[in-house]
Amino acid sequence: MRATVPVMAESNSPSLILRDAPPRVVWALEQAGVHPLLARLYAGRGVRSVDELDDGLARLLDPAGLHGAAAAARFLADAIGAAKRLCIVADYDCDGATACAVALRGLALLGAAPATLAYVVPDRAVHGYGLTPAIVDLALAHRPDVLITVDNGIASLEGVAHARAHGVAVIVTDHHLPALVDGAVVLPDADVIVNPNQPACKFASKNLAGVGVIFYVLLALRGELRARGVFTAENQPRLDALLDLVALGTVADVVRLDANNRRLVAQGLKRVRAGRMQPGVAALFGAAGRDIRRAGAFDFGFALGPRINAAGRLADMTLGIECLVTDDAARAAELAQQLDAINRERRDVETGMREQAEALLESLMPEDEAPPALAIFDPEFHEGVVGIVASRLKDRVHRPTFVFALGQDGLLKGSGRSIAGFHLRDALDLVAKRHPGVLKRFGGHAMAAGCTIAEADFDTFDAALRQVALERLDAPTLARVVRSDGSLGSEHYSADAVRTLEAQVWGQAFEAPVFCDEVQVVSQRLVGEKHLKLTLRCAGVLRDAIWFGRSEPIAEQVRLAYRVSLDEYNGRERVQMVVEAVIDTAL
Repeated sequence: MRATVPVMAESNSPSLILRDAPPRVVWALEQAGVHPLLARLYAGRGVRSVDELDDGLARLLDPAGLHGAAAAARFLADAIGAAKRLCIVADYDCDGATACAVALRGLALLGAAPATLAYVVPDRAVHGYGLTPAIVDLALAHRPDVLITVDNGIASLEGVAHARAHGVAVIVTDHHLPALVDGAVVLPDADVIVNPNQPACKFASKNLAGVGVIFYVLLALRGELRARGVFTAENQPRLDALLDLVALGTVADVVRLDANNRRLVAQGLKRVRAGRMQPGVAALFGAAGRDIRRAGAFDFGFALGPRINAAGRLADMTLGIECLVTDDAARAAELAQQLDAINRERRDVETGMREQAEALLESLMPEDEAPPALAIFDPEFHEGVVGIVASRLKDRVHRPTFVFALGQDGLLKGSGRSIAGFHLRDALDLVAKRHPGVLKRFGGHAMAAGCTIAEADFDTFDAALRQVALERLDAPTLARVVRSDGSLGSEHYSADAVRTLEAQVWGQAFEAPVFCDEVQVVSQRLVGEKHLKLTLRCAGVLRDAIWFGRSEPIAEQVRLAYRVSLDEYNGRERVQMVVEAVIDTAL
């Protein structure tokens, strides 16, 4: 259908920031054999030497540098040797599920008998997040000698104390920020804590995901068992067999892809493309209709990760974990199809809830001007998708955003997403100090955090968050910007170049390339009622383009920020521009 709506002037268009790619660095990378386009892109992301691009396993940071890893290794080596019962306490997101699978598979590889291994995972609606006393009670049914948390536990002061009061040892492996009490960091009284973000840890990568932390603990454990003569360098288990799971959890958790994380992800992707992966990962690729041979970080973040996360949002994360730990391909395929169906349901719930939230948003923006921060609640909201909706609203208004739903315990459960320059967990800490008792629980990271409040305290929280944002946000932080890699010349506008880009590891803090060019709009029409299909003239050459989620026509002469992808139709492969934004030319 052709668009019949008059072309409107663009409002609130982002301005452009060109990435700085020092010519000497670009030249040096090219001389070292890096593809010319990649040399420019890498230089623009801070890469200064070809050594930084070496993704070999030997280049991974040494586990010895991760505080607590050696102590955890000794503890676990003793426990395995004594046939003690180990119970993994997981989180209900993709990072937690992959971390649980890595722990179970890795401990079994390193000698733990299957009968000594168990796991529990909280129900989001019933138990809440972390190692709570209720989760400890659930774990006690397995009669564990040791609880091992993955992707949680660093702020679980009461849960750890509860476990130890029952005679159960606790090893905390986590990557979240520790709890703050009266502004001071307080750690749980666990037997061992492994967390790159605990005060005593000097590990060079503070950005390990939860799955990365437990993988490093397993590396340390293997080294300890080797030192004890259990294994030799020749017969030790190959833990790189777990890297597909490590890569999936790392990408899905949207942690910073520093050099170490990029190596972990690159190694995992190499295994997947070579067909060497867990049956569950292969099954999820099949359920998502993605090509394993061209697997990329995008697949982990936008195809596999959401399907696993959907189980924790709407059903039971046990489904996701069982999919990742089974060695039965048929069982994995069955579970992957269940996860796919749940994910479709999640999309429907999210769509309805997002529409509700956007209607509420309009009432908060009578002059089309968003407040410094947003907090939105409706009794009909579903707790499982508040984080996704918060992310969507944050992207729309470019403001720190919290979305709340009513939990089964009668309290409001909120999930927040932030913008660059506004540390969300620190903002919650300030709200807690100014309004004691309003936040029942809170925690998280700079860009994502969660909290629990009473419904009667919603207005207080809303006003307090707005005040903190008003104090800490300035005009440059609130301005929408697009970071671009500049123009994409015709010499690189090819299927081969796109495939080269798709094969690289892109993600948080190492963003996928965004190009920018002046174009003439030759034609534009709606497809699927909500996507704008375009034919553009760029540097005298016609290019295909699509703008997903855009229904309004654009002006005839515009400056567009875009990504590139391969559009496959009727067996033909064509390069297309995927439009991100119309750029404000008033720079």
